[in-house]
Amino acid sequence: MIHHLQISRARLALILGGLAMFGPFSIDTVFPAFPVMAGDLGVGKVAMQQTISVYLIGYAAMSLFHGPISDAVGRRKVLLAGIVLFTLASVGAALATDMATMLAYRAVQGLSAGVGLIVGRAVVRDCLQGDDAQRLMSQISMIFGVAPAIAPVIGGWILGYSNWHGIFWFLAAFGALLLALTAWGLPESHPPENRVPLHPVTLARDYGSMLSNRKFRLLALAGTANFGALFLYIASAPDFVMGLLGLGVQDFVWFFAPTIGGMMLGAFVSGKAAGRVPGRRLVEWGFACCGVAAAYNLGYNALTDAPTLPWAVLPTALGAFGIALVFPIVTLALLDMYPRQRGGASSMQAFVGLLSNAAIAGLLSPLVSHDGLLMAVTSAAFTLVAWGLWRWYVVHSARVG
Repeated sequence: MIHHLQISRARLALILGGLAMFGPFSIDTVFPAFPVMAGDLGVGKVAMQQTISVYLIGYAAMSLFHGPISDAVGRRKVLLAGIVLFTLASVGAALATDMATMLAYRAVQGLSAGVGLIVGRAVVRDCLQGDDAQRLMSQISMIFGVAPAIAPVIGGWILGYSNWHGIFWFLAAFGALLLALTAWGLPESHPPENRVPLHPVTLARDYGSMLSNRKFRLLALAGTANFGALFLYIASAPDFVMGLLGLGVQDFVWFFAPTIGGMMLGAFVSGKAAGRVPGRRLVEWGFACCGVAAAYNLGYNALTDAPTLPWAVLPTALGAFGIALVFPIVTLALLDMYPRQRGGASSMQAFVGLLSNAAIAGLLSPLVSHDGLLMAVTSAAFTLVAWGLWRWYVVHSARVG
């Protein structure tokens, strides 16, 4: 184990936060360029959505393997290999002149982009214990929280000075910078004596034991459902911002800034509370904030026909604050259940979250995003389910120890 004095927490937070940004940057910086790319590549709007779909399929499929590979060969090698692959795929996408090539490189981006977030969480727990780990996880959440807000702005800014190829060149440069930072500043945190050989049968058995462990299941699903309440709004952002609020294509900031602000403030409070407030109490506070946000959202949308700023975005900001209080503690508790397979536990948590997000974006959002009250009801249902799962986890833990 790396003693926390050997590497500063600020450096760890910067590098691991940067690595966690790969995912949001890969999707959100490209959004403003969709119309131009569709024209250049000679495809329609539906085909452009496939650039997101193939990326997410690659991301989800590989998310089950990043962690266990890092449990077997070490964190650093897996991180460096993933960053190199992502950087090369970004160069390929920048040079693409037809849709088939673009989709192939987007798939490779997806296969490699999850490495930073998944292996990074395992690194946190390798390096730090208890309250220190919670503080670092909160700092990473704050850095990670900035990414979805600034990525579309960066994409739009690049389009103003260059063409859509410039966005992928930016992603390649971002990858190269993180490669240099990681190679220089991140030592190996998982020594050979702690490594677990990678065998398909063992991997299947490990994942089977995680999924059959009720405590793991309840916590993973509680964290996923809690985030689902907010992700419904993120996935429905075009309908919510332009359809329901009647704003323009440049006005997404009015939704994203308060929401990301709430999340960053929650992560900040979580870091400050580490060591002062018991983790379980902090989770209860987080769920209380999410509950108040859900109740307000239901009441507001039931009483108004036309939601308006700022009242319509207050619940997502408060909900994001609550989610950021809950998330670091739930994640660390999951990783601590499997100290020898932290990478695998992080992978499984990410995979469950990705499946949920894909279902929300692909199935649920199109059904409810046209109606403010329907969205509020659906979002509140996620919060209620998450809180119920958390209470079940608490009771079950007290019973089985």
